[in-house]
Amino acid sequence: MALTPGTRFGPYEVTAQIGEGGWGEMCPATDTNLTRAVVIDVLTESVAADGERPARFQREAEVLASLKPPNIA
Repeated sequence: MALTPGTRFGPYEVTAQIGEGGWGEMCPATDTNLTRAVVIDVLTESVAADGERPARFQREAEVLASLKPPNIA
């Protein structure tokens, strides 16, 4: 799935594409509700279909969200 600038996911609007790898695509975006920069990480279909990998991705996201200060990762 190629994300292009302007693609929207709920309140998030993609502004560019950072890169693509084995897990999926990473794209900077804007949270239009909170007017802040975020990064969207979209998993490939094969990764999303694998039972353990989405759970690992979720755990990683939770750990990163808990870091203080938030700009560490």
